[in-house]
Amino acid sequence: MNSPKIDIYNHVMPPSYVELVKKHGKEPGMIKRMSNLRMLWDMEARAKMLDDFPDVQQVISLAVPSPDMLGGPEQSPEFARVANEGMAAICKQYPTKFPYFVASLPMNNPAAALEEMDFAITQLGAKGIQILTSVNGRPLDEPDIFPIFERITNHHRMPVWMHPTRPGSRPDYPNEDKSKYEIWQVLGWPVETSVAMSRMVFSGLLERLPNLRLITHHCGGMLPYFSGRAETLWAQLGSRSVDGSEADVLKRLSKPPIEYFKMFYGDTVLGGSSSALRCGLDFFGADKVVFASDCPFDPEEGPMFIREGIRSIEDLKLDKEDARKLYFGNAYKLLGLSHHG
Repeated sequence: MNSPKIDIYNHVMPPSYVELVKKHGKEPGMIKRMSNLRMLWDMEARAKMLDDFPDVQQVISLAVPSPDMLGGPEQSPEFARVANEGMAAICKQYPTKFPYFVASLPMNNPAAALEEMDFAITQLGAKGIQILTSVNGRPLDEPDIFPIFERITNHHRMPVWMHPTRPGSRPDYPNEDKSKYEIWQVLGWPVETSVAMSRMVFSGLLERLPNLRLITHHCGGMLPYFSGRAETLWAQLGSRSVDGSEADVLKRLSKPPIEYFKMFYGDTVLGGSSSALRCGLDFFGADKVVFASDCPFDPEEGPMFIREGIRSIEDLKLDKEDARKLYFGNAYKLLGLSHHG
């Protein structure tokens, strides 16, 4: 048996939640995709598929749409509960394949989100929370969302999984009425991740919560590749703004912006590109990159991204210690587990 591999970012949708999506989902394309993707909700088939990867265990999280995308503040808490109880049941049924899950929250109802976080962690055994890069288009640095970050970080001392979101209804150009060619997803999602990270950095969120551990999907979106651009241009923040107050932002931060971006974690979900992963590793460092597959959203509906993700790590010919960090060492720390093996 090879070293264990903790797949820290992949998705499921408990059957009871699939029903909610069919009933309340706002995006027909998304509903079609989720309903047809068997490995997302047929856990028996998913567990069987994982038999081909005996050293892989999956920490499961809910696929988009999130509870707050399905209903208003009155309904979303109930939808989140359905998702979390469903995921907890999956972990109970298949403890060796899916040892842990990440809680989903009704983010459009921050008070209920705090309650659901506490319940999912203390009663259901969740190992952290998943948030999206915006709450139905609202940024994550709005004041009413801060207590959620504060509680997961300082009280529960658990990590946050951040998943990008951008609807197909948001056009690529202002004179059109929707995005074409699935650009909203393929390119739009990494952009949304980068934007959300930037808002956290410049709003001072990481300054206020230095112990926040946040896993960015797709290895930090655009940030590693554009880190040189980000570092040099943001060093001059305010020079291009008509509103001079933006220049004061840098004075409020105790270190250069790029140093905050390096506080995030990146996962290996890069479609199997080892050169992109090399870039992410160079940026975040081997202590901040975690193996993940994004299963089952690949052309083979499950196995391909696991296989290709592993290959992209192997292609880099990392030293044994760094490889172990990516595959399971960093994940064990994030999950609060003792270091095995």
